[in-house]
Amino acid sequence: MNRFHRLGVLAAGALLAAMAQGAAGEPLAALPPLPAPKPAQVALGRLLFFDPRLSGDAAISCATCHDPKKGWGDGKALSTGYPGSEYFRNSQSIVNAAYYRRGYWDGRMDGRDLPTLVRDHLTEAHFMQADGRLLIERMRQVPEYEETFTKAMGGEPTYGRILNAITAFVQTIASRNAALDRHLKGEAGALSPAAAEGLGLFQGKAGCIQCHDGALLSDQKFHALGVPENAAVYAEPLRHITFRRFMKTLGVPNYDNLREDVGLYGVTKEPGDRGKFRTPSLREVVLTAPYMHNGSLATLDDVMDFYNRGGGAHPNKSPLLRPLGLADGEKRALVEFLKSLSGEPIVVERPILPDYKLRTLGKN
Repeated sequence: MNRFHRLGVLAAGALLAAMAQGAAGEPLAALPPLPAPKPAQVALGRLLFFDPRLSGDAAISCATCHDPKKGWGDGKALSTGYPGSEYFRNSQSIVNAAYYRRGYWDGRMDGRDLPTLVRDHLTEAHFMQADGRLLIERMRQVPEYEETFTKAMGGEPTYGRILNAITAFVQTIASRNAALDRHLKGEAGALSPAAAEGLGLFQGKAGCIQCHDGALLSDQKFHALGVPENAAVYAEPLRHITFRRFMKTLGVPNYDNLREDVGLYGVTKEPGDRGKFRTPSLREVVLTAPYMHNGSLATLDDVMDFYNRGGGAHPNKSPLLRPLGLADGEKRALVEFLKSLSGEPIVVERPILPDYKLRTLGKN
């Protein structure tokens, strides 16, 4: 058993345990508050989130793929990878990331361990390709960072403190006070008549709540929907190289001949998990087009049509999917309801980053 396969087995065990938690069909609710991180750590994390010096060649930052002006995603069907590569999945919004039990579309990381999830984003070869030892030295060449780390984190820059500061910032990127939340609190008129009709369809005829339930509007489980493959993954060499390298790293059998994204199967190696992906939260969904794990559905109207047909074709397709028979007006009402899931704007301006400065070595 090679190292990658051992890691896959361990991840699969943790994943299956996490999937067993929580009951389906939880009522819609407002998001519970998270523990408030220290403001000084959040401020430091904000600087680091926008700083391209956290990538291997200092060309991209966390905000490159998680742009506040694009719903904290990148607005692309398939994300752009580390310079010189392209990626094969859609970049998910980080809004409400702190509430997920599993990270990524395929659930390969524990979402409740945000610092490790941040580390994976920084170090993954097709994300930011960073070496933690190099990041420390870069921070130490910026006097303002040295001072800020000491005040906010209790000591000089270290890799762990970098991860924890970014985590503190990400924890503040959360939905608050959406129209749905106000409606659930009893505010009359919080939902427009069309959105209220959409809520009834969401919980009834359309059956969306079977998977999009609870405060996050996600059951946090994994389902095969028969989403069509994005042909660009296999037609564009740089994306296909990334896809094959990724599947090889996970130890996916026959990875070099794959012409489908196997999703959860890449982590668990269980045949029944092939084609399954984590249910995304619907909060802020109007800001995060295009949709699905591969960005193959451009608009919410496309999503409505997809589900109204009963999804696509797949051997492991969820039995929850069926043709819905929604009229055009009903689909429009559902879209209006989805608009009610956006909360107060999460406004974060790009900071002015501190500069490198020459340092005097040795004692005076």
